[in-house]
Amino acid sequence: VQLQASGGGLVQPGGSLRLSCAVSGSGFPINDMAWYREAPGKERELVASISSGGSTNYADSMKGRFTISRDNAKNVAYLQMNSLKPDDTAVYYCNVETCGTFSGIRCLRNADYWGQGTQVTVSS
Repeated sequence: VQLQASGGGLVQPGGSLRLSCAVSGSGFPINDMAWYREAPGKERELVASISSGGSTNYADSMKGRFTISRDNAKNVAYLQMNSLKPDDTAVYYCNVETCGTFSGIRCLRNADYWGQGTQVTVSS
């Protein structure tokens, strides 16, 4: 399973960015999809997650500014980030849960997979 994250960059405070995470190589449905971020000197933290049915969950500091969505037909997750602040500067990682161990068409165990990360820098 491969995850390709894109959309990061340099943006001024108050600006917007849209991140994308394309998942390939899974022969099974994608369960939860999520975005995490890791700022310099800080631990990786959850930004937002979305279930296969579309239920969403956000970290408190992102509520109202960030929106997570997904296209199940394309196996792509998105993170729309508005009203960006310098504190949002971090490497953003996508994460998905799907089948990791299987026998034929039967999934035996799920696993988490991570993308390579995309840098988001908010600065004037």
